[in-house]
Amino acid sequence: MERHVYETGIVGNCGFLAHVNKNTNIDWLCWPRFDSTFIFGGLLDAKKGGEFNIRPEGDYTSNQYYLENTNVLITEITLENGESYRITDFAPRFFEHQRYYKPLMLVRKIEAIEGSPRITVRCSPMSDYGETKLTVNRGSNHIQFLGGDERIRLTTNIAISYVFDEQPFVLNEAKYLVLTYGEPLEAPLISTAERFLTETAGYWRRWIKHSSIAGFYQPFVIRSALALKIHQYEDTGAIIAASTTSLPEFPGSTRNWDYRYCWLRDTYYVIQSLSHIGHFEEMEKYFSYVTDISFAEDDRYQPLYGITGKKTLTETVLTGLDGYMGEQPVRIGNQAYEHIQNDIYGQVMVSMLPLYTDHRFIFAERKDSAKWIGYILSKIERTIDEKDAGIWEFRNMANIHCYSNLFQWAGANAAEKIARTINNQELIDKAVTLKNRAAEHIESCYDSERKVYTNAAGSTYLDASTLQLINMNYLDPASDRAKDHLIALEKELKTPNGLFYRYLHADDFGKPKTTFLICAFWYVEALACVGRLDDAQKEFANLLQYSNHLKLFSEDVDEETGSMWGNFPQAYSHVGLMNAAYRIAMKLDRPIFL
Repeated sequence: MERHVYETGIVGNCGFLAHVNKNTNIDWLCWPRFDSTFIFGGLLDAKKGGEFNIRPEGDYTSNQYYLENTNVLITEITLENGESYRITDFAPRFFEHQRYYKPLMLVRKIEAIEGSPRITVRCSPMSDYGETKLTVNRGSNHIQFLGGDERIRLTTNIAISYVFDEQPFVLNEAKYLVLTYGEPLEAPLISTAERFLTETAGYWRRWIKHSSIAGFYQPFVIRSALALKIHQYEDTGAIIAASTTSLPEFPGSTRNWDYRYCWLRDTYYVIQSLSHIGHFEEMEKYFSYVTDISFAEDDRYQPLYGITGKKTLTETVLTGLDGYMGEQPVRIGNQAYEHIQNDIYGQVMVSMLPLYTDHRFIFAERKDSAKWIGYILSKIERTIDEKDAGIWEFRNMANIHCYSNLFQWAGANAAEKIARTINNQELIDKAVTLKNRAAEHIESCYDSERKVYTNAAGSTYLDASTLQLINMNYLDPASDRAKDHLIALEKELKTPNGLFYRYLHADDFGKPKTTFLICAFWYVEALACVGRLDDAQKEFANLLQYSNHLKLFSEDVDEETGSMWGNFPQAYSHVGLMNAAYRIAMKLDRPIFL
């Protein structure tokens, strides 16, 4: 069976993300925000999704790559007669006037490489998830699309008639297409586009130079860091799981979810990955987002929020779209916001720990520390004995989950450390008490005969999330209990080709048929923790084959074919890669450059 691969790269500027297909089409772009309607949605419907492509007459081959150490994407098209041209796609981002300039603007530069190829530009944005086709108005050097919430303008030095009529023309000089939402480009086109390209490439390369990336598979870590960065919505600091919706976990699964939101349950892993590469601005922005949510919540946290902290994320099925490769349903919104997930409080607390233990942050100036710690500890106390939906968001199955109590333990442990830093004995005592209570629940999941921790109290099922018992140092990595637990998990959940299932028991939608990539990276971390460093390096290297042509990873991977499934690219898969690479690099006496 042929391997299914997502044939797109992403460009973005922390204000929006666009997916560029190897065939030159903009397959996905939501404006004005990550969670807005798509302007181009060919991923979900070839007709209703609109299009924006730059294609030749006749057959062609395509090569796509990033300008090194940037989020500037290049697509090279070669015709059968040997003629070729290059498209450079980017979203402007650079520092100007003491702020980051990040307009809702997609820039496409087209230039011949060999010969004088004939090409056709097609641009037809949509609105309201494909329900509204925009009115097209022709200007002197632009085309304007009206009927959505804001005007969309395509400014170009290509003859407007060629674009308006979708007529082929000869590419004999550099051409530029600048698509804007709201505020149009009111500046000299060519010089402005060239300056934006130079400034944007320079910004990304400086950002990487200022990253502390360990010397273990650096090219993959660099690409993962760049991908993660543009999943942060800079306006609020939120980091989304993915920029897409309804890409199925596997064909026919109906597990087609909207991932354009921020999951608090992943806070610790995201913060950890940003900390490893030394990017504190992004960490602080994310802290601010979480803080705003925290003080707005009187009762309990939701598992996920909108990028502005919006709480109600009503899940709706769009019946008018074909779906990715015909896969239904197409969903916007996510009903998981209603779920109870009690690991979240510990996630938030552990994430705050660097603010008080890393002296690059000035924690002495934080006046509300005691209030903050007490607030989170009270939430842990209120939920520590409660059944929940667990990390995988089971919709009709509640349990005392090992993973939830692990993060309550870790959160209380972090709270104890912070309380000692600020010298608050009352909070120290409360944190220690809660840590012990959480440990009791974790131990109730231990199966002494099988020498393994199960997914929940009273359950026989195994779950990859319990790998974190080792990675979070609940279990001493050097202990037999940690090593036996890891062996039991890999025996049941690991595939012969190095992938890892979340679990194998049936849930609300049946049995999962694809592996979960972040779990495989957790497994690599656990191998490194228990001292199986050769195995960790081998398994890490093996996982890299499951990326696409641009070192981008999906959420899920089919065990048999290696096919990519689930929303793409999945920010948390890249977070998993970054954390696993860092863990191995720190364990190696002499990091290996590959």
